[in-house]
Amino acid sequence: MSTVSGWGQYPRLQAHLRKPQSPEALCALAQNGGPTIARGNGRAYGDSAINSRCTIDMRALNRMLQFCPDSGQLVAEAGVLLGDIIAAFLPRGWFPYVTPGTKFVTLGGAVAADVHGKNHHKEGGFGAYVDWLDLVDHSGQILRCSRSENPQLFQHTLGGMGLTGVIYRVALRLRPVSSGWIVQKRQVARDIGQAIALFEQAQDATYSVAWIDCLQRGAAMGRSLVMLGEHATPADLPPKARATPFAPPKRRQLHMPITPPSWVLNRATVRAFNALYYWQGARGPGHSLVDWDSYFYPLDAILGWNKIYGRRGFAQFQCVIPLAQAEAGLRALLAAISAAGAGSFLAVLKRLGAQDSPLSFPMAGYTLALDFPVTAKTLALMQQLDAITHHYGGRIYLAKDSRISRDMFHQTEPRAAPFARYRQASGAAGAWASAQSERLGL
Repeated sequence: MSTVSGWGQYPRLQAHLRKPQSPEALCALAQNGGPTIARGNGRAYGDSAINSRCTIDMRALNRMLQFCPDSGQLVAEAGVLLGDIIAAFLPRGWFPYVTPGTKFVTLGGAVAADVHGKNHHKEGGFGAYVDWLDLVDHSGQILRCSRSENPQLFQHTLGGMGLTGVIYRVALRLRPVSSGWIVQKRQVARDIGQAIALFEQAQDATYSVAWIDCLQRGAAMGRSLVMLGEHATPADLPPKARATPFAPPKRRQLHMPITPPSWVLNRATVRAFNALYYWQGARGPGHSLVDWDSYFYPLDAILGWNKIYGRRGFAQFQCVIPLAQAEAGLRALLAAISAAGAGSFLAVLKRLGAQDSPLSFPMAGYTLALDFPVTAKTLALMQQLDAITHHYGGRIYLAKDSRISRDMFHQTEPRAAPFARYRQASGAAGAWASAQSERLGL
């Protein structure tokens, strides 16, 4: 048995880890006759990739198998990291269409969570660029799934959190780009209403994201820095950079060497950080060139940044509120956070587009993501935030969840019951389960 956790280091669970080295060994594990779940690089925040009986570590199945330069289609095994794909293909002029906030997620994990990025409002989620996938079912067979072959299984696997089978191989389309740089436009929003207005005015921008100060009250509630981005062309680059537009970024890698005491992050330190970050951003240049690594993955520069929350770990709250209720819902969430004095210095706001899916997270609206150190106070606050999310018609992101109750999950997620029925009818329910799915009744 091994002690296993997600990126939030909460909860920590005991699990039997299995590490197949070949597709044949993976298929044999799938026939073990009991609940099993696949696990990638451990970047889901909570318990969605842990099963105490059998957790399959997919990282050894990490080969890139085939690439078509005409279509940009890459065929790779599920254990390949997005960072590996970028390292191999950005110098050749290709980049993932969709990426989450870390490049240290596996291809299989990105499909299972149907991750979204800063461009969901315009270009959709990760699954929109998956042409097909090979799935190991409960009998140990490898099934080809796509929009035309096993289409129902394909759709339930995208965002299905590994509960339909083990994703073994994926055909993913990449985006052609002409440099590794992003043209960034930074705008200052004095409150949440203006932040939403700026997002709505920027629907044609490829990328949009905001850092939000979640501890402000009154007229400054939700003050934000909104960052828009576009892939830079050679004409956007200074003359020296045009000769090597895909040169790797010169970014210093930092390490979090220790786990600090939990009291280091408190209301005063978070408020001070937020004020400093906001005013530095407000005074900085409105337009700038940013390398791809800094723009998409700012926290990847700090290895082990999850230790900053202390030994008890942290939990992330991430919800999406539908467009019609977005401003009212976000104001209610921010008011509860500010009143509790439990602000997060990693608070992110994004605009999502419409998406029809059996279980994937996005809907047309605004998603707010915040990290909290695990304490009785913050866990109680997150229950309050769950209730506010439900009141305004929103839902919770399973890839970030580690603690929502079964009752509240089903209240916020009407698709849960049909998804569970599909699993029962297909035979997947008895074979694939995680600590999260058992907690939530999926």
